[in-house]
Amino acid sequence: MPDIPVPRRVGALTFDLWDTVFLDDSDEPKRHAMGLPVKKVERRDLLEKFLSAAGPAVAREAVDRAYDGVDEAFRKAWHDDHVTWTVAERLGKVLAALGRELPPGRFAELAGLHEDMELSVSPDLIPGAAEAIRSLKPAHKLIVISDAIFTPGRGLRKLLERYGLLDAFSGFVFSDEFGRSKPAPEVFRRAAVLAGCRVEELVHVGDREHNDVGGPHAVGARAVLVTAGIDRGSATTRADRVCRDYRELPGIIASMDKGG
Repeated sequence: MPDIPVPRRVGALTFDLWDTVFLDDSDEPKRHAMGLPVKKVERRDLLEKFLSAAGPAVAREAVDRAYDGVDEAFRKAWHDDHVTWTVAERLGKVLAALGRELPPGRFAELAGLHEDMELSVSPDLIPGAAEAIRSLKPAHKLIVISDAIFTPGRGLRKLLERYGLLDAFSGFVFSDEFGRSKPAPEVFRRAAVLAGCRVEELVHVGDREHNDVGGPHAVGARAVLVTAGIDRGSATTRADRVCRDYRELPGIIASMDKGG
């Protein structure tokens, strides 16, 4: 007789943040309305300004080339090595490519302006995300697993607090603090430790097939692909469930908790 699968309880829920809870780049229309450049341009404007103030002036074309090269290398390290360089590391590499340095205090100021950009003009929550998270909190431990691209863990905590969601989560695994990013198995194992359950009992909620479905599946956990913000391939997903509207999520989790 074939083996009958043993139903698994939901020991804890882990949540990605970008395009799962926060809608990435939803701050850009707000910035435009305020007369601000897009974030990519403002970061380079800041670097050019700081370098020119320290002297000698630097050509914008050189700034763009250096930044483009480091951005490409960052994406490769993120995808292939499952690490996300801190803003300070990225800026250090850009400066090295330019053959320039900044005094420590000015460098720290520049890095801080990069890190806080999404705090100054905040992204929106995906509709229904806050309500779903709050409704799930009484019955489940909730853990954040999020890659830090420019906004570090300390900034992401502030964004969650701004929307009244920080206290919904009992643990955080941010790539800049933990030193590894999704889909590395270590991040999901760390989340299970924080939640006090077996890693196989996690259900991860996220928007990317490679990171948020393949990652948990590799350690025996389950995954819910969220398309409420953006649909990244739900037609071919291997996720255990698909959540197209956050109003569906509590029912999806309740069904999975019963072995469904």
